[in-house]
Amino acid sequence: MTSIVPRLRVRRWPFAILLVLLVGVFFLSLILGSVNIPLDNVVRVLLGGEADRASWNTIVMNVRLPRALTAILAGAALAVSGLQMQTLFRNPLADPFVLGISSGASVGVALVVLAATGTVGAALVSGLGIFGQFSVAIAASLGAGAVMAMVLLVARKVQSPVTLLIVGLMFGYATSAIVSLMLYFSIAERIQAYIMWTFGSFGGVTWGQLIVLAPIILAALALAMVLAKTLNALLLGEAYARTMGVNVWQARLWIIISSALLAGTITAFCGPIGFLGVAVPHLCRSLFNTSDHRTLIPAVTLMGAVIALIADLIAQVPGSQTVLPLNAVMALVGAPVVMWVILRRRHLRAAFAA
Repeated sequence: MTSIVPRLRVRRWPFAILLVLLVGVFFLSLILGSVNIPLDNVVRVLLGGEADRASWNTIVMNVRLPRALTAILAGAALAVSGLQMQTLFRNPLADPFVLGISSGASVGVALVVLAATGTVGAALVSGLGIFGQFSVAIAASLGAGAVMAMVLLVARKVQSPVTLLIVGLMFGYATSAIVSLMLYFSIAERIQAYIMWTFGSFGGVTWGQLIVLAPIILAALALAMVLAKTLNALLLGEAYARTMGVNVWQARLWIIISSALLAGTITAFCGPIGFLGVAVPHLCRSLFNTSDHRTLIPAVTLMGAVIALIADLIAQVPGSQTVLPLNAVMALVGAPVVMWVILRRRHLRAAFAA
């Protein structure tokens, strides 16, 4: 298939800036925290050497490095997933959880954290049961996968992306209602554990979990890049895409699978992280002044990773023992910026016009 969206001269300087920011914030996330570690010691530990203090090796390698890598993967995944959803539905407010993926994951977590009782329940929550340390992640993945399967079944019968969007929202409301009922009948300790999961965090992912998380996210990102030209075609409308030889139903199927893998996997391991999916695509469209997904996909990958790292760094409150809820930081820091960009960019909706 030939290119659908004309590729204007790509602005290369924003890519360079984002790369520099990514590297800089990555090292800051390893340096700053409740204990500040000198840069030379951080570099020495990353190269396999020993820091001046033995505890610094543990902090860098077992706490801060996995958290930083998780933030990079999560930011990239949620941003790309949001871009795909906005294009598929041609709706600037669509985000990775528009199909009920987040709510489905929440039901899975609620079944483990809220419904499990007694010795078995305690074992599951503490990671000593049959699911081991992946108990909550597996439950969230199964919940997200179940909702995705139902949406895909509906997608075979529904031709309109708007109708599919509404169906996804209804699935989300239904699963949220189930979680609300479970919360109502749960004990206080379980409710607290579930609420902590909903705050979102990159710090709970271990090296063992990263081995599972990273390949899934990287594969789904590669799939999104392969779909770039198809996304360009859909941006101009499904009727036009068909004239260009695009199998629209098959394209929607692959886009939903890619987006669900990206958002569902991150939700399973990190909790429901907000803001990134809806905001980062708009920021990149303004920065790069293009709607070409061959440019936007790598752009939102970088910017999503940068913003996730910055938000996580702020949430850690360097120099103190306080850790703020990640979702609260995402909203407080990002929402004013996005509102400013959207108000400035009057032609924002033109990219989604029929």
